[in-house]
Amino acid sequence: MAQSDRQHTLAKAVSMTGTSLHTGEQVTLTLQPAPENFGFKFRRIDLEDKPFIPALAEKVQKVERATTISEGGVNVHTVEHVISALTGMGVDNCIIEMDANEPPIADGSAMPYVELIKSAGLTEQKEARKIFEIREPIYQETRDGTILTIVPDKRFRISCTNVGPGGRHTQYFSTEITPETYEKEIAAARTFVYYEDIAPLMEKGLIKGGTLEAAIVIRGESLLSKQPLRYADEFVRHKILDIVGDLMLSGKRILGHVIAVRPGHGPNTELARAVVKQYETMRSMVPAVVNIPIGDAVLDINELMKILPHRYPFLLVDRIIGFEGETKCTGMKNVTINEPFFQGHFPGHPIMPGVLQLEAMAQVACVVLLRMPDNQGKIGYFMSANNVKWRKPVLPGDTLIIETEILKAKRSIATGIGRCIVNGQVVSEADLMFSVVDR
Repeated sequence: MAQSDRQHTLAKAVSMTGTSLHTGEQVTLTLQPAPENFGFKFRRIDLEDKPFIPALAEKVQKVERATTISEGGVNVHTVEHVISALTGMGVDNCIIEMDANEPPIADGSAMPYVELIKSAGLTEQKEARKIFEIREPIYQETRDGTILTIVPDKRFRISCTNVGPGGRHTQYFSTEITPETYEKEIAAARTFVYYEDIAPLMEKGLIKGGTLEAAIVIRGESLLSKQPLRYADEFVRHKILDIVGDLMLSGKRILGHVIAVRPGHGPNTELARAVVKQYETMRSMVPAVVNIPIGDAVLDINELMKILPHRYPFLLVDRIIGFEGETKCTGMKNVTINEPFFQGHFPGHPIMPGVLQLEAMAQVACVVLLRMPDNQGKIGYFMSANNVKWRKPVLPGDTLIIETEILKAKRSIATGIGRCIVNGQVVSEADLMFSVVDR
């Protein structure tokens, strides 16, 4: 399954049944296709109202030996393996249905989920995949020696060092995360536990479903397992598996190099929150969506500057003086001798350049285009102008009335017409085309 710039979901629903690690219950898990921009959400179909729990860092309730998310008092435990598999294999949107509060642990790795995803197949969706590129380093350190850093990178990479108690079983592994490398190098790595931690975990009511088929037990220098190691450095690879799952709780696929020393679910989740914070800081620079009035309305220059990104000397509309229906808009431009372009166009014979009249038409047309519900908060790119005609010169002191109409808008492309009028006479006109994009 190759990477793509489009979102993906499963081609069909697929299910598996097994025992959960910490509660020891039998559970059936079903991966369902989901619409674009849905993300990952768990659904407890064993409860009466079948509630959804979004797989987001803000929903994390606790992180002891696994990651638990909660919504309205409804919990889902040990979410990291299934989220890791979905993320690693290139799935963007999925409903994860369960008839209990914890996914099956299977063999303690993500490989059973990978096989489940492969059996379903993926289908490409129309929306672009949303990827957040880390632009400023993120650094976190805890008192017990965990260090987590994300530095800018054009790929998603993880370099991890696992250090056991007393420095035992120190392992290092580094890889780019793609569907191919995830399946080959990461997915099969099983969860592990140190023998001395078992009794405390059982006293807390955890690992009720733990078996040597579902985990590797480390006792001194010996390994207790029903199977031999799948990798010589299986422990650190499983830590990377957990990082992929926990980090996706940010709700964002990232480009960046994660460097981790002694990671754990708690620090991993805090790192996901730090990613969210950096993303929100970046998005805060985008102007707030302006509610452009419906019906007859006048917009002054301050309201216009909230809608259009143009500024001096390229904001060529002073006021919107009227709307007609949902597709027509009229603007006004007072042309004065103080316009900077008159210095060179032309000395001793000032005439407003025709291309700037064309730009004024485009700016007014964008106002009505961005008024449409699906386009609010976006920006219009001028793509082409056809049948352009300049009929009379525009001089200092003229008031330019700019009339525009959007004729057709489909997805991100729109076409329209515009004309500029002075004293009741058309001075210029054109057919216009735009592309509407996110800011």
